[in-house]
Amino acid sequence: QLQLVESGGGLVQPGGSLRLSCAASEFTRKYYSIGWFRQAPEKEREGVSCITNLITSSTRSADSVKGRFTISRENAKNTVYLQMNNLKPEDTGVYYCAAGILPNPACSPYGADYWGKGTLVTVSS
Repeated sequence: QLQLVESGGGLVQPGGSLRLSCAASEFTRKYYSIGWFRQAPEKEREGVSCITNLITSSTRSADSVKGRFTISRENAKNTVYLQMNNLKPEDTGVYYCAAGILPNPACSPYGADYWGKGTLVTVSS
């Protein structure tokens, strides 16, 4: 089955940047969406940025990260990235890569079926 492994998290100061990577065993054709989700302490898990349809390459990002985060895909490596710039303390949380067997136009956690174990991002001075 599909396996997803995240990497790239860590501690960064406000205003800094990180790039998260998600290595997928497979996601083209069989899996139609993939994205990044996060869960801050004591908060609900939310969609951050998704490729909502892997056929059309449509994307959707949360308003809170627009202009700062960019999702991209490198097909040759079966890898999805999340470039995070101008990080803020409120971006702190565990970031998960997850894929769906259907398109996920809303970039909703409920639209994802296969999840990685997560990577912790801490934005703090």
